[in-house]
Amino acid sequence: MIKGHGDDIFQYRNGIRMNFSSNVYGNVSHDGLNAYLCSVISCIRSYPEPEPYSLERLWAEQLDIVDASICVTNGATEAIYLIAQAFRENRSVILMPTFSEYADACRLHSHEIIKAYSFERMDISGCDICWICNPNNPTGKAVDVDELRKMIVNNPGCLFVIDQSYEAFTAVSLLSAKETVMLPNVLLLHSMTKHFAIPGLRLGGVTGNPELINRLKKCKMPWSVNALAISAGHYLLTHHDEFEIDLPALLCEKDRVASALEITGEMDVMKSDTHYMLVRLKKGKASELKTFLAEEKGILIRDASNFDGLDERFFRIAVQMPEENDELINCIKEWICIR
Repeated sequence: MIKGHGDDIFQYRNGIRMNFSSNVYGNVSHDGLNAYLCSVISCIRSYPEPEPYSLERLWAEQLDIVDASICVTNGATEAIYLIAQAFRENRSVILMPTFSEYADACRLHSHEIIKAYSFERMDISGCDICWICNPNNPTGKAVDVDELRKMIVNNPGCLFVIDQSYEAFTAVSLLSAKETVMLPNVLLLHSMTKHFAIPGLRLGGVTGNPELINRLKKCKMPWSVNALAISAGHYLLTHHDEFEIDLPALLCEKDRVASALEITGEMDVMKSDTHYMLVRLKKGKASELKTFLAEEKGILIRDASNFDGLDERFFRIAVQMPEENDELINCIKEWICIR
């Protein structure tokens, strides 16, 4: 799946003007971060901390947890692979359709994989690990937090890996790091990539009970988080105000775009609790729409047909600025007319 994710701009020589393909909201200014990184660029001439201790201390302080309850990683993806490695050869149930790296990491480390397609009907009896993306990628749906708590408490022998990479982009109640570090069977994944729109820097983390975090760190390679990323992390965590978004307005815009697409009568839009949405074409293939938008319009969407449980009709978009969203909608309508 390494070549099957969104944000594959590198494949298009003619250039992409608008990117709806990754779940990153691009309407933020990185001017302050850029200037700061230029001022500390000399840090690349020395090795970084073997583990990003200073960033872990700062992040833990902001989350009101102890340092031993957090592990900063090279994006949330490193955390996924660390968990699969630390608990290798276990039986993992994965709530699908979802981010492919959970299954890829489990396969790499010899897990038995059980697929579930409904949270309400998910059977975790006999499973060692339960993987849930919340809100989920690609559907945007969040599971009820009280039902999730109940499942965690009722299954103390199962480790729950809850990926909350999109926690900054939903108004739905989610688990907090502070409540879960007291539990022996929960690991929460977090993503600075999504929160601060910095996918190229690769910054993420995992929080949980110190015993669980210690087990992960025993598998962690030294210097996995580079010096520039550590410096960026310090800046980002101490300059939250520069990256604040109007979440109610963003979610309202998501609803507007969803309605505009459904009104065409040519597609169904799945209900989403965050700023991205999964869309199913009634006719045609998502790959054909993606090619048209990319090559003719310089617009990139995510062909979602390679998610387990989906087919060739599905695509995913993350809403951006209203004027960009309007252009996307009009271009999709044009494709429908000429298809």
